[in-house]
Amino acid sequence: MAPPAARLARLSRTVSFSACHRLHSKSLSDEENLKLFGKCNSPNGHGHNYKVIVTVRGEIDPVSGMVINLTDLKEYMQEAIMGPLDHKNLDKDVPYFAEVVSTTENVAVFIWENLKKLLPMGTLYKVKVYETDQNIVVYKGEETISEK
Repeated sequence: MAPPAARLARLSRTVSFSACHRLHSKSLSDEENLKLFGKCNSPNGHGHNYKVIVTVRGEIDPVSGMVINLTDLKEYMQEAIMGPLDHKNLDKDVPYFAEVVSTTENVAVFIWENLKKLLPMGTLYKVKVYETDQNIVVYKGEETISEK
């Protein structure tokens, strides 16, 4: 009898964190920042209750029945997301955002890069960040769009 074919699956886990930030680019004047970011450029910043869904993919282990141990995934997400971002001022407390505008797109990239260092190689599939119920970013690790 032939061994069963490997079964691939995707597994997602959700966390929520609260953080504040100010949308402001050092490459633009104060007037240009205000025009581009509007009320989100307020010098005092503003906050969000972010929701993050991390999806990993891989073969279902025939012994454990899992793609990844959920306890391990929870710990990775604690280290990569909750520790550095929860109840923080993104622009002042997270060194990455000292030079990068703290848009939700860049928050998703930050989370991806942190998780990629912790998860088994090739298992990270998608990071989905909800800034609000209406504003959502999905990042799958695409580095750049090649020029045509």
